Amino acid sequence: MVRARGESGESRKTVVIALLANAGITLTKLAGGLLSGSAALLAEAAHSLADTANQGFLLVSIALSVREPTPDQPFGYGRMRFLWTFMAAVAMFLAGAVFAIGYGAYQLVSAAESSGYLAAYVTLGISLLAEGSSWLRALRQTRREARQAELPLLQYVRASRDPNVKMVLFEDTAALLGIAIAFAGILASQLTGLSAFDPAASIAIGVLLVAVAVWMGHDTSELLVGASARPDERAALERTLEESQKIERVIELLTMVLGPSSLLVVARVDFAEGLQDDEIERASEAIDRRLREVVPDVTEVFLDATTSPARVAS
Repeated sequence: MVRARGESGESRKTVVIALLANAGITLTKLAGGLLSGSAALLAEAAHSLADTANQGFLLVSIALSVREPTPDQPFGYGRMRFLWTFMAAVAMFLAGAVFAIGYGAYQLVSAAESSGYLAAYVTLGISLLAEGSSWLRALRQTRREARQAELPLLQYVRASRDPNVKMVLFEDTAALLGIAIAFAGILASQLTGLSAFDPAASIAIGVLLVAVAVWMGHDTSELLVGASARPDERAALERTLEESQKIERVIELLTMVLGPSSLLVVARVDFAEGLQDDEIERASEAIDRRLREVVPDVTEVFLDATTSPARVAS
């Protein structure tokens, strides 16, 4: 629990920085969009508003997840991180589908024209600096965690169970891409004199939001319903059990994610023949400690001493 609290504190700092950045960016983009009349900038304002709300969800999830286990929740509240991240993904999907795409389509049909290009470009420049600082913070934390896990960055991002840093990293990446799309749409409208490019950029930003939301929702839903440990972790756990001189055979190994840094391990094993009850108890304690050393995220271990079918037959 102490380890989980330390990691939650690091994630909380990353989320708070992202929340403050997005709150300021939302107001900046909204003002820029109203002054310039740009549909793409207003879509970006909705994007940043959704990001700000999402970071609020993530902060709630961190606060709820570090509560101590109770008789009603014996494995703790680690999955709260996954639940609230899933809700944030749903909020992002709605912001992208309902406002960015809907408003962009409305502006495209009504052929509304934007002006005040200078205000739009200044707004995008300020947004780029703020979004970039938040993105760099999330990237630095992710790289540090990847080094600790001894995994390449991209592989760690795909396999990471920390939804908070992953959500911030992908939100900020999507925000930077959104700024680029808005810039391209506004610039194209200014150079060609065709107003369609600006609302088209708004629709493209909405599609981007929907894509990120669907990816994050799918990724988090697997953890929410009880995903297993990563393949490398499962292999390390099984190898540790098989290397134990006290175990004759590993019959079954099951793992389940209880939180970003919490794993449940259940193993049915056939202990070596001739072991007495006290020897089995000492061996189980030693195996428990060894499993936690090999995979530090292991927090719960249950060993089921089972007589194998082969031994029963003999």
